[in-house]
Amino acid sequence: MVMCLELEGYSVEAVSSTREAIDRLRAQAYPIVISDIYLDERTGIDVLRTARQQNPDCAVILMTGRGSMETVMAATEGGAFEYLAKPFEMAQMIDTIKRAEKTLSAVVDDDEAESIDDLPETEMIGSSSRMIEIYKTISRVAPTEATVLIEGETGTGKELIARMLHRNSKRAQQAFVPVDCGAIAPSLLESELFGTLKGAYTGADRDRMGVFEAANGGTVFLDEIGDIDLGFQLKLLRFLQEREIRPLGASRAKKVDVRVIAATNKDVQKMVDEGKFREDLWYRLNVVRLVVPPLCERATDIPLLVHYFLKRYNQRYGLDTKLIDSGLKVMQEYSWPGNIRQLQAMMERLTILAPGGRIDSDAVRNAIEQMDSRDTASETLADTESEQIRRVLAATNGNKSRAAKILGIERKTLYRKLERMGL
Repeated sequence: MVMCLELEGYSVEAVSSTREAIDRLRAQAYPIVISDIYLDERTGIDVLRTARQQNPDCAVILMTGRGSMETVMAATEGGAFEYLAKPFEMAQMIDTIKRAEKTLSAVVDDDEAESIDDLPETEMIGSSSRMIEIYKTISRVAPTEATVLIEGETGTGKELIARMLHRNSKRAQQAFVPVDCGAIAPSLLESELFGTLKGAYTGADRDRMGVFEAANGGTVFLDEIGDIDLGFQLKLLRFLQEREIRPLGASRAKKVDVRVIAATNKDVQKMVDEGKFREDLWYRLNVVRLVVPPLCERATDIPLLVHYFLKRYNQRYGLDTKLIDSGLKVMQEYSWPGNIRQLQAMMERLTILAPGGRIDSDAVRNAIEQMDSRDTASETLADTESEQIRRVLAATNGNKSRAAKILGIERKTLYRKLERMGL
């Protein structure tokens, strides 16, 4: 290895024991350190810790022919730059060193983005003029009993607004129950909202309380209201007018006291004009209308959101990932078709996976390319999948379900990859 690296033009020093390695590392700062894991009375993990203590920016590359989940986790938690399984081609080692060099040069060239100390406590973040108008409307409407319709693209934070309306209302101590109308089959929506009595249909073996009754005294949030079919729209209209429910199989109605907040990502006014949505229901829901702008129309809020999510995920995973100015600039230039939900997912991924714990322009561009890709999960992770998988597993303390979600793959796919990697 010394011969190959010297032929590539690198200045290399080699030692034959962990004791000598640790002595050298304490005497001099090395930008790149390469070590086996299983050595003598100490291991490469000890070398890693010493190198990082003396020089936090040091890139440590570990290699072993006897990898295990424990050694991978220890290497990741210790801040190893890369973990290579033997046997490997020297070209792979040289490529890893070049990536380490690029990261080290970025440390010198890039400035860390200025932190924002006075971040809000909630995810309802933004100081743009559009968001200030929404806050003002919420403050006036929340204490009332008015029905509110929230319109906006998917991922803009409609449920957060609904929760804020509830939290600042007289019903704040009672239940807040969200219902995704688009995820419930039309044939089941009535029983889901109004409830069912035993024997109402085949298989109804017990009484089942509906959402409106369960939320009595509180707030029901009907998300994706534009997906409700015309047949059920009339029944919902009657409920909004009378505030009465009649469970399936019941002979009489009962009064309930709930506030209804609805949301949609569709143009309901257009649906009314096309005869796909009842006009009288539209008027009943549209007492107060809130239109949430897409993230691309509130670019000045992106730094606030980015810093908020970075702080949250650093705390959650016990990390110290840094945001670099160049990375923030790329985020501000991106269109964010998935809005805040997409930004949040990407920030969680970057906090864990950003090379060297630095979210710079390259890291952001790579993350955007992966998120924009419609390829299969195996192609999405590409050549860096082993590094990403071990970092995410380390950050989630081995929680495979959480790791699979962050990586954007199914849990069974993660298991197959771990088996193939010998982890």
